[in-house]
Amino acid sequence: MGAQIINRTERLATIERMLSRNTTGLRVVEIARACGVDRRTIYRDLSLLTEVGLPIYQRDGRYFINHDYYLATLRLNINEAVALFLAARALSRYADQQNPHIVSALAKLSTVLPEPVAAHVTYMAEAMRGQAVDRGFVSVLETVTRAWSEQRALKLWYSPSGNSAINLHEFSTYFIEPAAQGSLYAIGFDEISRRVCAFKLQWVRRVKLLQRRYEIPSDFDPRFYLANVWGGIQDEGSETTRVVLAFSSAVTSLIKERIWHTSQRIEMLADGRCTLDMKVPNWREMLAWILSWGGQVEVLEPEDLRATLAMEAAKMMEHYGVQVGS
Repeated sequence: MGAQIINRTERLATIERMLSRNTTGLRVVEIARACGVDRRTIYRDLSLLTEVGLPIYQRDGRYFINHDYYLATLRLNINEAVALFLAARALSRYADQQNPHIVSALAKLSTVLPEPVAAHVTYMAEAMRGQAVDRGFVSVLETVTRAWSEQRALKLWYSPSGNSAINLHEFSTYFIEPAAQGSLYAIGFDEISRRVCAFKLQWVRRVKLLQRRYEIPSDFDPRFYLANVWGGIQDEGSETTRVVLAFSSAVTSLIKERIWHTSQRIEMLADGRCTLDMKVPNWREMLAWILSWGGQVEVLEPEDLRATLAMEAAKMMEHYGVQVGS
């Protein structure tokens, strides 16, 4: 009797795992074959899993899990749980748009943590709950996430650089990646340009989930995109801009001890300053970071970035009543 209970427990866990991972659904005969039992046994198992709350539904002879309502079981030790909390905090701190799902995830995480860690995670979740949320952005993110998990194509209305012009794309999501400055990018295959592209989700105005499914090519290598997430994510074959920054001697040691970009070159100058030379897809994504260095940095290239910083400096001088040359 004990062996049967153990076997059925393992089989139920196996069925749950199979349904969770197969977004195209499974037929009973496929589940039965994988578990080594007959179809009647699987029908009884599916009925039991539904009774205990697993959101299973059937369509066209295939069984699915509704991932919008599915709560996966995850076992974490204290160090793993705190690592997830810190990662979520870092993402929410620097993100362009707040993601309310981080708040709900932290609230659930706090229920399995010991005090006083649980109290702090709960406090942070409640503090984040009061932050403004762009529902349009959240809807885009949720739809792209669903498309990625179900490997379904999207229609995507995109406004490059956030301007008024909108382009229509048919897109297959390969993965979603946060950039260092807080933006979120969907990387995948664009049917219009017939190449892998990176779309900034904050500039997506509308998305529509399509029925067409796709497969991520077995030879697709995400490392190219993961290595260039600072200063925007670069499309395959797209052009880059050379950015050269000169840092004062006061912060040279800080610049030298970090890898800021995979393309970077750091050179020491005779006056104790150093230059940071990089090739990035979009210097505008770096603007806030450059401004954060204040008077410790000077833009040498490109000229349009230098002019933008000069205008920002002029605005600040105006705010504080400082006259040029005074």
